[in-house]
Amino acid sequence: MDESVLALLLSAAAFASPAEAATIPAEPFPVVIQVDAARSIGRLEPIWRFFGADEPNYAYMKDGENLLRELGALRPGRVYFRTHNLLTSGDGTPALKWGSTNVYTEDAAGHAVYDWRIVDRIFDTYSARGVVPYVELGFMPQALSTLPDPYRHGWRPGLGPHSLFTGWRTPPKDFARWGEVIENLTRHCVERYGAAAVEDWYWETWNEANIDYWGGTFEEFLRLHDHAVAAVRRVLPNARVGGPHAAGDGGDFTRRFLTHCLREKNFATGAIGTPLDFVSFHAKGAPTAVEGHVRMGIAEQLATIDRGFALVASFPELSGRPIVIGESDPEGCAACQGPRFAYRSGTMYSSYTAASFARAHDLAGRHRVNLQGAVTWAFEFEDQPYFAGFRALATNGIPLPVLNVFQMFSQMEAERVTVESSAAVPLDVILKDGVRGAPDVSALASVGANRLTVLAWHYHDDDVPGPTATVELRVSGLPKGVTHVRLRHDRIDESHGNAYAEWRRMGSPIAPDDREYARLQDASRLTPLEDAPAVVPAADGTALLRFILPRQAVSLLVLSWDR
Repeated sequence: MDESVLALLLSAAAFASPAEAATIPAEPFPVVIQVDAARSIGRLEPIWRFFGADEPNYAYMKDGENLLRELGALRPGRVYFRTHNLLTSGDGTPALKWGSTNVYTEDAAGHAVYDWRIVDRIFDTYSARGVVPYVELGFMPQALSTLPDPYRHGWRPGLGPHSLFTGWRTPPKDFARWGEVIENLTRHCVERYGAAAVEDWYWETWNEANIDYWGGTFEEFLRLHDHAVAAVRRVLPNARVGGPHAAGDGGDFTRRFLTHCLREKNFATGAIGTPLDFVSFHAKGAPTAVEGHVRMGIAEQLATIDRGFALVASFPELSGRPIVIGESDPEGCAACQGPRFAYRSGTMYSSYTAASFARAHDLAGRHRVNLQGAVTWAFEFEDQPYFAGFRALATNGIPLPVLNVFQMFSQMEAERVTVESSAAVPLDVILKDGVRGAPDVSALASVGANRLTVLAWHYHDDDVPGPTATVELRVSGLPKGVTHVRLRHDRIDESHGNAYAEWRRMGSPIAPDDREYARLQDASRLTPLEDAPAVVPAADGTALLRFILPRQAVSLLVLSWDR
């Protein structure tokens, strides 16, 4: 076996979830969760339906195609995928944090040469699986780069950022030619997929131009963005365009960008203002390895979202404007590995996702902003070891527990209703301190016609054993005359929807055989809790349910009834 692979597997085992190997140290504790099905607090926007990755070419590989099919099935035609490197030069061979399409080159005389084959393959793969492109216009084709050599980076896990930032990140040598590239890409997409379809796409320029992903000045980025947006709109006047996809909330960078788009002269058109159909920024957490376990940093991610919402809300012109958190994740490097990333394969990642997405909804309500999406920057890494420790949704075609959270989100209804929990950590406490004392046990609930969905989680920043919560779920506000409700209770924990736990129970095989692979597939699927009742009595508009919720577990309870 390759020594690096062996070291990776040993590292993952050393920092695996202690829940499988340790005794729970305390008695269960009681929690009361109250849901009022008749008390609406507005639309529950399906912000979960956005995904992305650095590596565009994984989309049409064997496991990439299968995972895209899973994502598209969550809400066909309404799931979006954002990727880097859509304009990067190369032969389409992927690597960690790298990909290419080679859409633009030049002949010996400097004339433009376009090749759409790879980008078509990417977008065709999305389309065939019910996934919609979220087009990131980047990075710089080598023929347009002001630093054409070195162009392709040589980054790999363990190397510093110095090896990552090469000629793909530079301004163009000719901004007008850059605009022509974008115009031709847009025209090609309209011709291939139709104007009506492409109008539903998102279009944005570059990625995180406030840090080293951009090698030019701030003014050069504005020029790049203005020319790109003008080019898209020349072909498709109703195209949905936005930005700036800053790292973090962007601070002064985002403020200056928004001011330019709303109030200043456009570098491409000479008019005042640049179209801005949505605003985007990124938000990441900050996990650490502490005394042999992972400690998550949910406070940092939510505090970034809080600042970003406040920044957008400070512009009166942006009242009601859609916001997309363009990358929304527990930390910042999906392709990195190491002890502080050991949360990724198990239920820590899934419980974190449930709790953080719910609090993003709360923050949007607090700031009265229009949160439309939060992009989970996780996909898959082709032909890597099983459960290798990347931030991903699946490994070698095996869904990870976090993917089941999105299965749960996809089943929720459109109208959010009130939830009160005796064990919810207050939002302001989480923003300041995270979840470091008592665990956060709460829920997100929504109602539709004859149906109530409740997503409940038991989250703590520290991936160590903890007591189980004994939950009493009190549902009120059911329609008059309902005498019982049907219940389906799905669960993610050590025994449900968790291929990683099953893999470890199998002895962590490096190369599972056909029988073992089938076991992992079965274990990965979202499944009902075995001892949950099928029918729950109701009286006077109320129903009472009791269940246990282990630490870092997530439950989806679906209650339905007849009129």
